[in-house]
Amino acid sequence: MRAITFSIVGVLLAACLKVAAAHATVQDDVNQAVTIIQRFQEMPDRAIPDAVLRDAKGLAILTVTKAGFIGSARGGSGIVVARTAKGWSGPSAIGTGGIGVGFQAGVEITEFVIVLNTQEAVDAFSKGGNVTLGANLSAAVGPVGRTAEGNVALQAAMYTYSISQGLFAGISLEGTVIATRDEANAEYYGKPVAAKDILAGKVKPPAGEQKLLQVLSKYSTR
Repeated sequence: MRAITFSIVGVLLAACLKVAAAHATVQDDVNQAVTIIQRFQEMPDRAIPDAVLRDAKGLAILTVTKAGFIGSARGGSGIVVARTAKGWSGPSAIGTGGIGVGFQAGVEITEFVIVLNTQEAVDAFSKGGNVTLGANLSAAVGPVGRTAEGNVALQAAMYTYSISQGLFAGISLEGTVIATRDEANAEYYGKPVAAKDILAGKVKPPAGEQKLLQVLSKYSTR
């Protein structure tokens, strides 16, 4: 029975990663990031407070597909950007995938914005390896809504926000592993580049990032 369970989970994981791969071009993820930010800000009751975005040291934005039956599997892709002395950096490609246990039936697509509140959080994404949310850096569900604007105080190294579709409920990013997609970065920039150089603003982003930069420019530091 256990072998069958893990076989099913393995198939689900492969399916999720296949979906992620289909959405894995960095330009697609950049375009999706624009849509996600705009979608959040169009919902006053669930909007990310402007103060949180103005104080952010960086943002990780990704779309994750999760499927389950007996076990569960998820996979997704996105980008991370960092604030530099000259504005926002170019995007560094990231991805996630994993399996879970317990009976969970259904399919869910979730859009995430992870606000990096500290330089240490940005540095974790700059190393070019894996980042486990909530491991060495605290992660918490961030304050929401326009009414929270005047009552925002830093409570965690990372704030997470999500918009979900599908059958699952109670989404949590605790323990999620997010990895740098080096090959995707090389394809996007036309040469091998390190995540730390991208997020430090040392690599000029392609013109395709302009719309994202325009959206983020609304949240300049105070």
